[in-house]
Amino acid sequence: MEYPVGTRLRSAVDATEVVVVKAPRESIDIRCGGTPMVPISQKVEPVEGGVNPLHDGGTLVGKRYVDEGVGLELLCTKGGAGSLAVGDNPLTLKAAKPLPSSD
Repeated sequence: MEYPVGTRLRSAVDATEVVVVKAPRESIDIRCGGTPMVPISQKVEPVEGGVNPLHDGGTLVGKRYVDEGVGLELLCTKGGAGSLAVGDNPLTLKAAKPLPSSD
């Protein structure tokens, strides 16, 4: 599925919600807790089994998660127990940019 910038997604297995900040033009498979994420407006039936134990690293509100190889950046607006991934490749926490020195 293609995700335009600004798309809001929710996890089908936990409370995680994200906003797409940057995305490639090709179709990608954004997952949380090992299960595909859905548009925030879509009602979700709880997935049996919950968060996959292999994808239970959690997400933190206000943090950005990236996959530089794919060109994806997500902003977490609501944290949860599942970790974010593109397919089975986990996203990494984006490092803060260092501030210039004031010397």
